[in-house]
Amino acid sequence: MKKQLGPLFVFLSAVLFSLGGVLIDKIPWQPLSINGCRTLISALFLICYLKITKHKFVFNRSVLLGAAFMCLEMNTYVIANKMTTAANTIVLQYTAPIFIILFMLIFFKVKPTKLDLIATAVVLGGIVCVLLDSLGGGRIAGDLVAILSGVFYAGVFMLDTFPGGDALSSVILGHSISALVGLPFLVQETDFSPNVILLALALGVFQVGFAYIFFTEGIKRTEPVAASLIAGIEPILNPILAAIFANQMMSPMAIVGAVIVIGAVAVYNLLKAKADAKKEAA
Repeated sequence: MKKQLGPLFVFLSAVLFSLGGVLIDKIPWQPLSINGCRTLISALFLICYLKITKHKFVFNRSVLLGAAFMCLEMNTYVIANKMTTAANTIVLQYTAPIFIILFMLIFFKVKPTKLDLIATAVVLGGIVCVLLDSLGGGRIAGDLVAILSGVFYAGVFMLDTFPGGDALSSVILGHSISALVGLPFLVQETDFSPNVILLALALGVFQVGFAYIFFTEGIKRTEPVAASLIAGIEPILNPILAAIFANQMMSPMAIVGAVIVIGAVAVYNLLKAKADAKKEAA
């Protein structure tokens, strides 16, 4: 029964993650203030979860590296959301699998396969479409920050890959560091109306806190490829919510780029799963 809940947990985490674009857009604070507030709330929330589940907190080089990736990913994600559209941010961040291929080569000397190289080329084509669309709209800097967020997001997916790594410990430490980074900016804000406070709480408790609980529990019970395909609902749902609640409409060129990126990553995961299955059967 617990294993059957895995895909549901991953699905719920993707839905909660997709709320980020809309909620961040509605809060009239600078990016680091927003991230500092949401990570402070989520860190406290996750520490309580750590205590309840009696999960031992781990601190070592791998956990610290994972925390650094987590901190940098979350800050660049919020900055990108303020500099470009929520749709562009999540689509460009979704290029993370391509950077995982690069990290696997750098850190573990795993050479990319022909499928890896083809997927990289196709995704790059999608990125070019999104960037070309942003040239005329003055959002190119935000799109570049979103790509950088994708680089750091690749590291987040590898939290348990490095020797001695522990995903939950890295998440808590990364959120705590982000909270400390954002605190000096948060105290400079002047708008603490009830509406803003509620939005900040929603970000910390649901969009980050519960989302990461569902995510960490879900990937324990779900095959990695299946989990990544289910998580693909985030870059689809995020632009829809942004269009409905924040009036952020995607242009035809941006839509083409999004379809290329999301489609390429989905097909890549499916083909890779089949190739891995053949290797195991041989």
